[in-house]
Amino acid sequence: MPVITLETVIDAPIERCFQLSLSVDLHKLSASQTNEKAVAGVTSGLMGLGDTVTWEAKHFGIVMRMTSAITAYHSPDYFVSEMTKGTFKKLHHQHLFSVNVSGKTLMKDIFEVEAPLGILGTIAEKVFLVNYMRKFLQTRNDCIKRVAESEEWRMLIPQ
Repeated sequence: MPVITLETVIDAPIERCFQLSLSVDLHKLSASQTNEKAVAGVTSGLMGLGDTVTWEAKHFGIVMRMTSAITAYHSPDYFVSEMTKGTFKKLHHQHLFSVNVSGKTLMKDIFEVEAPLGILGTIAEKVFLVNYMRKFLQTRNDCIKRVAESEEWRMLIPQ
C-alpha cells in the first residue's frame, strides 16, 4: 500500500495550523479545482473527534463521494482522518504537528491510500494515483500555509 509523506514548515502558531487543518471551509478552498463540496456531516467550520464529513468532488472526470471521520485527536499535536465509505479500499491520513527549533510549525502528513480492484488498482496506484494524491495534498498544504501566515485565517477559525 502506497504511503505519501509530506512536511510543510509554516511560520504561524501550532494551534492555528492544527485548527486550519480541521477546517471544512479551508479544505473546500484548497480543493476548488475539483469542485469539492461537503454534502453531509460537518459541512462547515471545524471538525473534532468523532465528526464525519461526506465530500463530493470530480476526480478523473468522475463525480465521487467519500465519507471520512476523525478517529483520533489530540490538540494541537495530531489527528487522524480515515475514509469510512467511498471509492478507495483504504484511506488513512495522519496529521502531525510540532514546533521546530526556529519556533515555526512543522506540519507532517502521512497519507496511506489503497485503490480497489486488486491488480488493476495496484497498477493505477503506480501509474497515476500516488502522484495525483501527492499533488492534491501539496495544494492543500500550500493553502494552509498561505492562510496561516496571513490574516485570512481569521475568517476560518472562530475567535
